[in-house]
Amino acid sequence: MSRVAIIGVGQSEFVRAYPGSVRELAFEGFKDAMRDARLTAKDIQASIICSAPEYDKQRSPAGVFAEYLGLNPQPTFYVESLCSSSSMGLRLAYSLVKSGLHEVVAVIGFQKMSEISSAESQERMGRGADIQWESPFGTMMPAYYAMYARAHMAAYGTTLEDLALIRVKASTYGPLNDKAVYRKPVTLENLSNPEDRMAGPVASPLRVGDCCANADGSSCVIVASEAKAKTFCQKPVWILGLGAATTSVNLAGRDLFTGLTVAREASRQAYQMAGVGPRDIDVAEVHDCFTIAEMMAYEDLGFAKPGEGRDLIRSRATYKDGSIPVNVDGGLLSKGHPIGATGGSQIRTIVLQLRAEAGAIQVKDPEIGLVHNIGGVGLYGNVSIFGR
Repeated sequence: MSRVAIIGVGQSEFVRAYPGSVRELAFEGFKDAMRDARLTAKDIQASIICSAPEYDKQRSPAGVFAEYLGLNPQPTFYVESLCSSSSMGLRLAYSLVKSGLHEVVAVIGFQKMSEISSAESQERMGRGADIQWESPFGTMMPAYYAMYARAHMAAYGTTLEDLALIRVKASTYGPLNDKAVYRKPVTLENLSNPEDRMAGPVASPLRVGDCCANADGSSCVIVASEAKAKTFCQKPVWILGLGAATTSVNLAGRDLFTGLTVAREASRQAYQMAGVGPRDIDVAEVHDCFTIAEMMAYEDLGFAKPGEGRDLIRSRATYKDGSIPVNVDGGLLSKGHPIGATGGSQIRTIVLQLRAEAGAIQVKDPEIGLVHNIGGVGLYGNVSIFGR
């Protein structure tokens, strides 16, 4: 059967407050990807718009964007799975192309989170959990992941310094990423000094430096059939494996708090489909909404055994020159987290790595890359594997 490729990737700058409209924001990532793929609007046979609702006033953004981007009368779809929306959009695009319904599909992720206050944003995120039994009691994203951090520390002896080392790595590469919001270095001293803002408490044991921040941004991934890829693209990146999973929305319905079952199941599916294993991955992007999330991802993806993820960051194995480079674009901790655009940004990084076009953050000669994208507090899990 024919393969499915990514032939173009794009991303806006991730910023704290984008001055334009949501359609203009979506255009930024779309324009970048279309230039990368050297396509025009008439080449796009379908579009998939990905975001989490209620951060801006526009309802049914897919139709609005299709018109604004000049994609009518081609069909458009709207996909939402919280923070993993654009990875889920990639899964849909793959299916549309693999089935033969379309040959070229644009996956556009966006979020303009600055239109509401931080308090309102936290409330929206809280409602990504169960609105009957959890969010009315004040649970929010930092508190949820703080529970996972506490459980990991209790089970394996993980320390605050282990988590801080993940933020230090992120800030090593954030300054090299011109699309990132945060480009200033962060040191262990910053995170251990009680008078430093980065060490301020958020939800114990998580501090300011352990948490990513909201951002405005967009991303775009152009997916094509093998025939179209060979027509348009000199360096196609092939989609080798896709995995997806869900779990109980209530944390009371879960039996694991030192990892995310959706990540373990999605990675199992993706590895099986791609015919590879954790040791075959040359570079990875993982969903580091919090430092503990990256730590758990090391273990959920099989890069380390449960409880041994800390050894990877302590030994710098997840740095650019290490045995398994992870988030060498700064990750969400440096880039910021515009919910619907995040997965597409992660995919963009891996595509550029596999095309040897990543500049200062280029990993040496990667052949296989992985993207791990989580929605909500481990409610949705997507793992995607790519090959050059």
